[in-house]
Amino acid sequence: MNTKDQVIAIIAEQAMLEPSDVKMEHTLEDLGIDSLGLVESIFAIEETFDISVPFNANDPQASAFDISSVAAIVAAVTQLKSEQHG
Repeated sequence: MNTKDQVIAIIAEQAMLEPSDVKMEHTLEDLGIDSLGLVESIFAIEETFDISVPFNANDPQASAFDISSVAAIVAAVTQLKSEQHG
C-alpha cells in the first residue's frame, strides 16, 4: 500500500466509508469527519507512518499540517515522511 492509499484508508475508517468513496478533492467536512475524528485520524497517521505531525488540536487552522483536503493531507504526510525518515 502506498502513502496515498494508506491515508485514504485511515480517513475512510474515521468517516465510516469505503476507501473507494473517499476522493482526493474531498474535505474532511465533506466526509463527515468532526474535530474528534480529525484528531483520531492524525494519531492514526502518526502511528502508521511513524512520523510526528505538527498539528494543534486546539487551533487546527494555525497548524503547519494542511488539512484542507484529502489531497493536501496525502501531500503533507508524504513531505513529513521524507523530512523525518530521510
